[in-house]
Amino acid sequence: MSFDPSKDPFPQFPKSVWLSETEMPTYPKLANDIEADVAVVGAGITGMTTAYLLASKGFKVVLVDAGKIANGTTGHTTAKITAQHDLVYDEFISHFGEEKSRLYYEANRDALNFIKKLVVEQAIPCQFKEEDAYIYTIEEANVAKIEAESKAYEKLGIPGGYLAQPPLPFQTQAAIVMKNQAQFDPIPFLKHIAQAFIQLGGQIFEQTTVVGVDKGTPATVKTSEGFRITCNFVVSSSHFPFNDRNGFYFARLHAEKSYALAAKTEISLAGGMYINADTPARSLRTVMVNGEELLLIGGESHKTGQGICTFQYYEALRQFGVAQFNLQEVRYHWSAQDLLTLDKLPYIGREVSDESNILIATGFKKWGMTTSVAAAILNTALIAGEKSPYEELFSPSRFHADPMIKTFIMSNANIAKHLIAGKFDIVHREAEELQNDEGAVVRVNGKRAGAYRDTSGELHVVDTTCTHMGCEVEWNEAERSWDCPCHGSRFSYTGTVIEGPAKQPLTQVDVRGEQKK
Repeated sequence: MSFDPSKDPFPQFPKSVWLSETEMPTYPKLANDIEADVAVVGAGITGMTTAYLLASKGFKVVLVDAGKIANGTTGHTTAKITAQHDLVYDEFISHFGEEKSRLYYEANRDALNFIKKLVVEQAIPCQFKEEDAYIYTIEEANVAKIEAESKAYEKLGIPGGYLAQPPLPFQTQAAIVMKNQAQFDPIPFLKHIAQAFIQLGGQIFEQTTVVGVDKGTPATVKTSEGFRITCNFVVSSSHFPFNDRNGFYFARLHAEKSYALAAKTEISLAGGMYINADTPARSLRTVMVNGEELLLIGGESHKTGQGICTFQYYEALRQFGVAQFNLQEVRYHWSAQDLLTLDKLPYIGREVSDESNILIATGFKKWGMTTSVAAAILNTALIAGEKSPYEELFSPSRFHADPMIKTFIMSNANIAKHLIAGKFDIVHREAEELQNDEGAVVRVNGKRAGAYRDTSGELHVVDTTCTHMGCEVEWNEAERSWDCPCHGSRFSYTGTVIEGPAKQPLTQVDVRGEQKK
């Protein structure tokens, strides 16, 4: 399926509203071996907040990122700061009990309060605004789920409760509200923290890809260009853990894509942040851009690399906006990739044991603004030798038979299906057939390859075998990328790694079918 640019209501290339409105400073590449107390890998909100907190406690901290700071999931979020993470609390109570479910809420509540306190005390201009958060349904079949979640709120002491109609301009069957949550623009927030971190003596290095770590005390973090960071502690906050040598995490995490757009609408949102309990997902909030209020609409999730024509998801969000808010113009559109764990709780803390000096922060589902900060607070406490009530709850080595076994079996069956299916795809197209700004799986000398002809007419051809574990990547038309349906690795059309777990680029191929070195 090819998208017709002449009928495209979106700007040509995706760009998030957050990254468009704030210019971030640039930082150098690591160009020599260095030493530190702590090396933090990944400079989104998780890594940046962790580095800042550790530096505030007097640690010598080095923060590295394979790309630019904030350009990953943090720059492509809906930026809701809330402990309302879909309909989870009734489910958590049934799986983990009331005590652990309450701890989950409190960890995210504490993260929200941390952000609020920092914004107020340091006067960070990031559009921070307190809002109530709502989950609603337009389907009668989901009313019972809303009612059950309301009872879970009562058990856990969460402020809010059931209501039939939230302040939306369309009719709902039921809703639940969590009071006093918040929203913001994450990029100026991170920009401020980065500057504060530097002032505390921290170092930031961009375009610095970490490929592994030699364990021990001290540990040695290794980069793709051969430089080393010797440190007492390592924190992996790079979305997918960079040090997954034994496959522990790729078997326990899966990647999902979701989509968002910011648009001018005729009907405004009367305050609040919203997400539905129905399928497909619909997320709503407002954002101010140059003094003008835009409506942010998100949703339409699917497993990475398994979404066929990805333009359809943006179009579905646009059509929803037209129907419910009389959408006038799409100003920005973008996508995000999130990692989900087997039991829906993030993995935060020491990698494998109480003695480990390697710490993890990953699997935030789609709610990284609070869980990332909760991760930063927890991992900082562990490194500083402080006690935390959340250590056991988020431990990466935990095991809950229910629901982890069922989810593990289903997830790995899905991976096996795509691993096999991609190898036996029958490919009919030739690279030479592609039009400008078109990509597809093609046949080059009888072999499967991936090709994209850019807007200037230049052809880019790559081997479609993912360098992580050998699955066949698929073309993502809306993002102009090659996405792996097995473990969520993403590559640019030239083959460079956009997101892991893959560390090596796709091999480039010329039209004669020869691999380029």
